[in-house]
Amino acid sequence: MLTLNKVMIIGNVGTEPEMRFTPNGNPVTSFRVATNRVYTTPDGERKQETEWFTVVAWNRLAENCNQYLTKGQRVYAEGRLHTRSWEGQDGQQRSRSEIVANRVLFLDRQATAPVSGEGGEEAAHSEPEPAAVEDVPFPDDG
Repeated sequence: MLTLNKVMIIGNVGTEPEMRFTPNGNPVTSFRVATNRVYTTPDGERKQETEWFTVVAWNRLAENCNQYLTKGQRVYAEGRLHTRSWEGQDGQQRSRSEIVANRVLFLDRQATAPVSGEGGEEAAHSEPEPAAVEDVPFPDDG
């Protein structure tokens, strides 16, 4: 049976990326992204909703996100949805859904980069280039 777990968002980085390291020394960076939805109510009133996502990047992608992303920047993030659970200090069970990114595109001009999770030798030694909107993989309508 075929299954799919894929998430794609475009929004603004809402927090400065935070990089930390696992006990094995693997870098992991997390940051929040806000997406907006504008709609008109049946009464003709325009409203806006903001949805917040936590994005988690690993290894070379984590290093690039930590180095090049800043709060307020427009970003495209693609990956899988992952829910993790833990017990809080108060003994209550907590959970959070996160996007585990395998691709991040920096969409602002002052930004750099299409960055993907699989960084080759070239990616390790060169500064990423600005991403064009055409680089964002939207599904065909046809």
